[in-house]
Formats: sequence, C-alpha cells, structure tokens
Amino acid sequence: MATYFSKSFFKFIGLLFVLCCVSIPLSAKPLRMVSDNVGIPKYAKGLLKLILSKVPEHKYEWDDSIPPNTEGRIVRMVEDGEIDIVWYASTIEFEERMRPIRVCLFKGLLGYRVLMIKKGTQHKFDGIKTIEDLRRVSLGQGTMWADTNVLVANDLNVVKAMKYEGLFFMLDGDRFDGFPRGIHEPWGEIASRPALALDVEQTLLLSYPNVYYFFVNKDNKELAEALEKGFRIALEDGSFDEYLLNDPDIKAALPKANLKDRIIIPLKNPSLPPKTPLDDKTLWFDPYNY
Repeated sequence: MATYFSKSFFKFIGLLFVLCCVSIPLSAKPLRMVSDNVGIPKYAKGLLKLILSKVPEHKYEWDDSIPPNTEGRIVRMVEDGEIDIVWYASTIEFEERMRPIRVCLFKGLLGYRVLMIKKGTQHKFDGIKTIEDLRRVSLGQGTMWADTNVLVANDLNVVKAMKYEGLFFMLDGDRFDGFPRGIHEPWGEIASRPALALDVEQTLLLSYPNVYYFFVNKDNKELAEALEKGFRIALEDGSFDEYLLNDPDIKAALPKANLKDRIIIPLKNPSLPPKTPLDDKTLWFDPYNY
C-alpha cells in the first residue's frame, strides 16, 4: 500500500512538474498602452490587434488602462519601461529615444493633403501645377504643428494661428486662401460648421513623406521582432491594406477626395528621420493606384 502510494505520489509530482514547464512559454507578457480609444488611438489599437494575430506564437496580455498624458511624459514612460507600446508621428528625436517599428501605420496616407477653401474661391487655385505656383496663395496652419514646419521649409506663404478652431473662422474671413487637411478630414469638419462658407478645393494634392509608427522601449527586442514579423505577414496577405482602406473615415473620404484626378505637388520634409524606408514601395500608399 505504501509502495503504491509512493508511486502515485511521485507520478503526480512528475505530472505537475511537466504541466508547469509546459505553461511557462505560454504565459502572456504584458502589453501596456494608453487608454485613448478615439480617432488615431482607436485605429492604432485595431491595427495592433491585427498584427499580433499574425504571430500567435507571441502571447501578450492586453492592458490599455494607462491614463493619457503629455507626449513628453508618455515617451519617458516608454523609456522607463512603464509603457510597452505607443504610436506617434516619427521624428529624429523619437527614433533616438525609442525603438521604431518602421512600417507606417497609415502607409504614408497622412502625408497627403487636400485644401479646405472658402466657397466661391476655387478660381484662386485653378492653374496651379507646381510648388512655384502654389506660393501665390496663402495657407493657414497651427503655430506648433509639425505640418507648419514642412510648409515653411518649402518657402510657402504660411499664416499661423494658435488655436485649431480659429483657423476655420480665419479662412471664412479671408485671412488666408487654403487650409491643408488630411484627406479624411475636411468633409466632416465642414459639415460640423454649417454657419461657415467652406468648401474643398478640387484640383490639388499636397504630398510629403509623413510616417506614423509604433514605438517600443529600445531594449524590447522581442516585441519589436513580433511586430515586424506580423506587419510583414499582413502586408503580404493583404489584410493590412484591407484594414486601412476600410477604416470608416478613410473609406468615406477616398471617393470624395478623387485623388487620381488631382495634381500632386511634392514637398520636402526636413524632419524626416534618415532611416525612413522610402524605397520599399510595399510600405506606402499610392494615390493613383489604390
């Protein structure tokens, strides 16, 4: 009886040991992020779930309970290991402080700009075909916006304002001629301000390299490699493009924007990090072939 008990006991201990060993590689690692879930954060989180679904061998425990904070504070939290992943428009500084996953979340789509104009002023833009022509008109921008630096660096005529909302009233009041907006933005902005006489310019598309990345801690090689592998699979099987083009805002805007019939005016972006993979065409949105 004692011998039987001993054998059973040791079998139980052995089975328990095996189960513990098996469970170790299956344990999920934390994936901590800010709690925002509107606009770009909502899009980024949906894309993140898609990317991670392509690499099921990497297990992560989703945690988006961290309260929003200033950009500077969030970056420090990534550096200190308090947040695992963030999403930002890339800069040289960010790429020095954090580890970028160099696949743009929007495939560069946010670098395309159409102009919001005052109703009845389309004639000011008819005939513009080059950046030299574009310098004949004035463009409104936020004083601290990264886009403003791009326009200024290209010697365009920029009128600056501190407040986002004020720019719409300035445009309606003829303080400048055009307000560059992301291709998914102007129609909703106009609809929400029916008292203002605003419209979308019909012929031009401003374009400059604009990258929006996931960033992780510099030492988090495992998460970085999982994301890079997941991105590549999603690019190859078409699910990344499907997700991007079916985003409600983008899906609604692309037919209205009529990109294929617009004249592209390329702009240089002096803040673009030097390691941006511009030569890899699979990573970028083509407005003439989507």
